[in-house]
This record gives sequence, structure tokens and C-alpha cells, in this order.
Amino acid sequence: MVYWLAAVSSLVLSALFVPMFRKLALRLGFVDRPTKRKIHNKPIPLMGGTAIYLSCSLAILAFLGLQPLSITIVAGGGALVLTGLLDDAFKSKGKDFPVWPRIIVYAAVAAFPLLFDIVIMGIRNPASGVYINFPDWSSAIATFIWIFALINMINFIDGVDGLASGVCTMAATTLLIAALVKGQNDTALVAASLAGASIGFLAYNFYPARIFMGDAGATFLGYTLAVVAVDGAFKKATFITVLVPLLALGVPIMDTAIVMTRRLLSGKGLHVADKMHTHHALMRWGLNQVQTVSFLYLIAALFSLLSLLLLLTTG
Repeated sequence: MVYWLAAVSSLVLSALFVPMFRKLALRLGFVDRPTKRKIHNKPIPLMGGTAIYLSCSLAILAFLGLQPLSITIVAGGGALVLTGLLDDAFKSKGKDFPVWPRIIVYAAVAAFPLLFDIVIMGIRNPASGVYINFPDWSSAIATFIWIFALINMINFIDGVDGLASGVCTMAATTLLIAALVKGQNDTALVAASLAGASIGFLAYNFYPARIFMGDAGATFLGYTLAVVAVDGAFKKATFITVLVPLLALGVPIMDTAIVMTRRLLSGKGLHVADKMHTHHALMRWGLNQVQTVSFLYLIAALFSLLSLLLLLTTG
């Protein structure tokens, strides 16, 4: 019952905060302006990420209190939101925020969960059933890479109305179910809060979007999903439970792999923004925004269902 309360509370808060921050963004001129690389043809208010962060964080603190997991999400996520807002502020003025400050913050936040022992600890050998503990250094590196990568992956797919928020809603719901199956109550509560906040935002972000989450929201969603996976499915993992977050987040992982491969083959910098993402390709093939998002929703749903089927039939 508490998970439903957390999800509903977060959803209601998000539905209240989003229009408030939309009005504030319009008043301040805090908008994402059209460019050759972007799909929208008129300025769209940013600051949706702030609404997602506040609604999710308030629900987590209300139902979980101050614990290592909640501190990790609220403090680490807060740093990402502040950095994202600074990045979005540059965009609203038609400027580019430097890459290196963002990378430094992303790296620091990716390492932050290690302070609270939120790490990928090991895996159970499927042949012998013996649990294999990873050395501390390899656990730290694996955790850092996973979180740092996912912060960027969600940011990468946030290029079409409703795509990132919808995919993250499905991923959070999948990780919620996985946590409940494994009896991980705190992890489930965070996942429920994140799903609720994402749904509340999605109501305003689906085509035609009335507000964007910006880098502030995308990086927060990526970070929180990554931490939930580490604290949940990756904790005391078996081969099957490792697959749960990988499949649940299959769309951003797939998109990142495709984009990075294309950039390497074309000789472009890996950090340089372009129109090589999956959603761009689908639209070049003739799909409109709604069709593109719906197709990728379907892929994400299939990945999530497969992950849960594996978990429930083998766990």
C-alpha cells in the first residue's frame, strides 16, 4: 500500500509543480529555442526537470525519511538538477554550456553512491550457485561506469516529445516490480516515487509538448534509475536479475550503442550533439513524432515484459 501512496503522492505533486514551473519559465524566458538540430519549431519552456526532482524527492523523504538511499537520490540528484539548470539557462540564451564542467559534476555524482555502500557487489554463479563477491575496486569501477553512463543515456534519448519521460516511467515500473519480488522495500519505494513523478510530467510533455524536462530532468532520471538498479536488481545479483535493468533500460542502452558506433565510424567527437539518434532515424524514414514515440514505447514495453518474465519464471 505504501508504494501506491508514494507513487500517487509523487504524481499529484508533479502534476501541480509542472504547470507552476512552466509559467515561471515563460516569465523568465527560460525556454528551449529552435535550432537546426532540434525538432520543435517554437520556443518551449524548460524547468520541467525541477518539477520532476522536487515531486520525486519530497515523496521519497516523506515515505522513506533520511536514509543512505534517500540521501543519495536527493543530494546527488540535486547536484545534477542545478548543473542541468545552468546548462539549460545557456540554451535559453542560444549559447552552449562547456562540456567539461558537466563531465566533472556527472563523475562526482556517479561516485557519490559509493560513500553509502550502494555498489554492484557481485553475482551468483549460475552453474554452481556460489555467490562471487567482486573485489572492492572492481565493484566501485562497475558502479561508477553504470551510473555515469545512464546519466548520459537518458539525456541522449530526450529528443522527441514524451520519449524520455515515457521510457523512464516504464523502466521505473519494471524496477519497482523487480524490487517487490526481491523484497527490497526501500528500493521499491524510490522506484514508485520516480514512476509517479514521470507520469505526472508526461501528461504535459507528450506531443505536442507544453514543457521540456531539459538536461536537469534527463540527468536526474538517468541517475535515479541507475541508483535504483544498483540498490535493487544488481544487489546480490544472479545472471537473470542482472538482465532486468539492462532490458528495462534497453531503449536508451540500444540508442547509445548505435549513436556511439556511428560517431566513431564517422570520425566525430563522441560528445558532439547530432541527429544520429534512433528517433531521428525513424523520423527520417517517414514517421511523425507520435508514431516514433509510440514505436519506441512498444520496444521499451517488450524489453520490460521480457525482463519481468525472466525474473518471475526463474527467480
